[in-house]
Amino acid sequence: MRAVVQRVNGASVSVDEEVVGSFEGPGLMVLVGVSVDDDASKCALLADKIWKLRIFDRAALEAHGITVRSESKEVSACDARLPILIISQFTLLADTSRGRRPTWQNAANGAQAEPLINDVIRSLRDLGAQVEKGKFGADMQISQVCDGPITITLEV
Repeated sequence: MRAVVQRVNGASVSVDEEVVGSFEGPGLMVLVGVSVDDDASKCALLADKIWKLRIFDRAALEAHGITVRSESKEVSACDARLPILIISQFTLLADTSRGRRPTWQNAANGAQAEPLINDVIRSLRDLGAQVEKGKFGADMQISQVCDGPITITLEV
């Protein structure tokens, strides 16, 4: 599994001009791609990494009135109970090693990927996260305000 995690100050996702997931203020926007080799054993591990990734500045969050449950300078979404927007993104598994046209042979098909994306979301919620989500397989329009910008790639 591969995830691209972005620190944002608000994010939303729309399908057919209808907002299906959004939050305002600091949080994480996460694109998740599932490979053909992935299984349910990786979902909780990825969720834990996302939830506990220390990419927020405690002082900046507190200046915006957000309570942080850590004395560390760098804190996680978990420490401040920040929201997360999860978007399924098979294109993260693109292979461009042979030319300019990507291939998707490493990306899991929908029947394999959708339950695993749902398991990541469930695992995050079990950890205490407020999770918004896109619509699996839909043509989505994503809006976000990147903060930093900070973008981290995670693989499990």
